[in-house]
Order: sequence, then C-alpha cells, then structure tokens
Amino acid sequence: MTVRAHELGRRLVRSPAALAGLLLVGAALAAALLAGWLYPGDPRDMVGAATIWPGTDARFPLGTDMLGRDMASAILHGARQSLAIGLAATLLAVAVGVLVGVVCGYFGGALDDALMRFTEIFLTMPTLLFTIALVIILGPSQSSIALALGLTSWPQIARLVRAEAMRARQYDYVSAAVTMGMGHGRIILGHILPNSLSPVMVAASELIAHVILAEAALSFLGLGDNESMSWGAMVGAGRQVLRTAWYMTAEPGLAICLTVIAFTLLGNGINDALNPKGHAR
Repeated sequence: MTVRAHELGRRLVRSPAALAGLLLVGAALAAALLAGWLYPGDPRDMVGAATIWPGTDARFPLGTDMLGRDMASAILHGARQSLAIGLAATLLAVAVGVLVGVVCGYFGGALDDALMRFTEIFLTMPTLLFTIALVIILGPSQSSIALALGLTSWPQIARLVRAEAMRARQYDYVSAAVTMGMGHGRIILGHILPNSLSPVMVAASELIAHVILAEAALSFLGLGDNESMSWGAMVGAGRQVLRTAWYMTAEPGLAICLTVIAFTLLGNGINDALNPKGHAR
C-alpha cells in the first residue's frame, strides 16, 4: 500500500537520517544556486596571489590555489556541475529502468527473458570502464558525462522495478482490471506504476550519490568538462602540492564526501519512512 504524501513527510521529519540528509542536500543546492550571485565571475580567473591559505585573507576565506584562483568560488561553482550531472544521469537511469522494469514485470514471458538478458549484459560490464569509453567516444562535456553515467546505471533500477511490478501484477484489483478488459496502458499507469515506485525513490537518492562520486572520479582522471569547474578536477590538481598546500585537495574532497553522505542519508531516511515496521524490526 502506498504511503500518502503528508504521512511520508511526517515520517521524514521524525527521521534523524532524513533530516540530516535534507539539510546537507539543501546546503549543496543552495551553494549551486547562489554560486553565480556570490561569485559572479569565472571561477577559473586568477584573482589573487597563489597559495593563500584559508583564514589568512578575508577576501578568500577558503584560500587560493596554485594559480591564484579563489577556492570558495571554485567549490560553489563545482556544486553546479556535480548536482546537474547527478540529477540528469539519475533521471535518465530512472526513466530507462522504470520502462524496462515495468514492461518485464507486467508482461513477462519471452519479452521479459529477452530484456533481462540485455540488462545482464550491462550488469556484467565494468561500469567505470564502460563510462570512460563512452565519454571518450562522445567527448568530455556535462551532457556526455550525464548520458554515459545514466546509461550505465539503469539496470539496477530495472531489476528493482521488475520485482515490484511482478508483485503488483498479482494483486486482486489488477486481475479484476484485466478481467474487465481494461487496457494494458491504463493498468500499468493506474495500478502497476504507483505500487512500484516507492523503492525507486530510495534507489534514486542513493544513485545520485553514486553518480556524483563517479563524475568526480572521471574529472579526477582528466575526463571532465574543461569548460566548468569540477570538484574531482580540483582534487586532481591539488595532488601536485599535496605536501605543501593540502587544503587544495581537502576542501573539494570534503565537498564530495558531504554531498555523497547527504544523498545516502536521505535515501536511508526515505527507506525508513516507507518501511517503518521493517525498520523497527
């Protein structure tokens, strides 16, 4: 049975994990939205002396890098790329995964077997290597990175939705709708999907965390969008001065860590809110 929106909201507010996740996600979103207002210039511009340590100059509260670029500006603008790619890739993965999963779980038979074999091909591929190959072929950009990460992340969603759709297919009211001659599209949209999407909310939140981490890894390897500031690229650049200016690596690394933790906590909180009895056990 689906949880009503207001009841889900009350459960989320009572969940410490969900509250912590929401606060951290809100902070990340605020950083991304306010970056252009707080730091309207190009974050790649050299605006000060090189290697100013955090706290030593009020103009640069988080210091500057080896080229004299403002670390605070770079981190706030980097939030834009991480969240934009994370959300875009997750939306693509959820759309493809839900479509494949619902079709497999509802219709079953030979179509289910064929699509599941196709899904297993993606599951057996090394995800990071496949993503790197796609980014190299398409060229490094925000859209190509989001596309590559989305295309390598949908199989998990598909298998989850398939299991939920197979379970929902056995409900009496679904069988009654089939007996009454209701069309497959109406049954899927009216009965199967609403009863299959609750666990997808949890999976999507955790998938955003995975995608953000994967995007940082790609940028760290030099496969990120060179036209945008990226936390992963900042960590990679900071390796050169790790012994003398470790904050250049620590600050973007902490931003990645907190954002990943935020979406993970939010996913756990949603799971607790959707399954309170199971959590109590």
